Amino acid sequence: MKLIHSWQSLFNTVSFGQKYECKEVCVYSLQGKKVLVTGGTGSMGKILVRRLLSGELGLPETVVVLSRDEAKQYDMRASYANKIVGMDEAVYENFKKRLQFWIGDVRDYRTVCNVLRGVDVVINAAAMKQVPTCEYFPYEAVMTNCLGAFNIVQAINELSLPVECVVGISTDKAAKPVNVMGMTKAIQERIFTSANILNKTTRFVCVRYGNVLASRGSVIPLFHKQINAGGPVTVTVPDMTRFLLSLEQAVDTVFAALKFAEPGETIIPRAPAATVINIAKALVGNRNVPIEITGIRPGEKMHEIMISEEEINHTVERNGYYVIKSMLPELNEAPVKTKVLDKEFSSGDWILNPEETITLLRKNNLLDLDLSKEIEGELLR
Repeated sequence: MKLIHSWQSLFNTVSFGQKYECKEVCVYSLQGKKVLVTGGTGSMGKILVRRLLSGELGLPETVVVLSRDEAKQYDMRASYANKIVGMDEAVYENFKKRLQFWIGDVRDYRTVCNVLRGVDVVINAAAMKQVPTCEYFPYEAVMTNCLGAFNIVQAINELSLPVECVVGISTDKAAKPVNVMGMTKAIQERIFTSANILNKTTRFVCVRYGNVLASRGSVIPLFHKQINAGGPVTVTVPDMTRFLLSLEQAVDTVFAALKFAEPGETIIPRAPAATVINIAKALVGNRNVPIEITGIRPGEKMHEIMISEEEINHTVERNGYYVIKSMLPELNEAPVKTKVLDKEFSSGDWILNPEETITLLRKNNLLDLDLSKEIEGELLR
């Protein structure tokens, strides 16, 4: 069965953050467990932590946020305390709380060993993910995106830690990568996938998704600032396309992986895409603001790929998501017999028209962005 024959059906089904219905039995609970979120003070981590603490999958006994940014940790801790507290009080009370904070870096093996003790579930959101930064500092991207993942796997194995599940957060740039960020994320996927071969007690899985709407530092708030300043609005290449998800959809994908991903699998959300020029025109609207074309930047693709031509041979559909099964034969009981995709899942093939782009932005309250409010989410690159 071919899943999506028309863009309109996909647009109507999943473009606005609607939760996917679980058509199969998905029983997984975090009730009473200890969950570690690396990179938990980042935009993705913040929303993930909020959703974890809501008890949506059962209320964890403890949620531990590991990051190297002391200031972000303090701000996040104070916001959850819902009051202004002194620095000393916040730190001294840290390990008495359901939400705990740990200063450290996934690059440091000793830190990873220490923070993993007693943990049941790991969600690895720590990453270097800005494409230009990774291009100019590739070794730093390797250290965080690759070594950080390896440190998690090695610590679990060497210390025989009873971790139930590790979810690695990847990106569409890992499919047929052309930039350092995508290359390092592709290796991270392989590090977690192969970990299932030697460790039969921990379930290592991944999620892969595209760009999150209106995140801090992304193109949408940039366009709004340029519009408010009278322009010009700078567009790299008009026909460049990107997959677009709400941040809630991104977290939904992580929860889907926790609920039903099997060892070595990568969960892919079905997401719409839009051209950069349509986004710019939708935001400019009837204003007399010029649009300027600046050209493609180092490491950028014209179109992103969520599932490559090679991967469609290992892809199935489950509970409204695409699932890429591991290419390692030890992790697959049988080959995929029926393809659910005729071709690679590319942003260039699933493009919203101008009216649909406007509708998507309106649904996410982005046509009249209040620049005084903090924008959460990952970068729209």
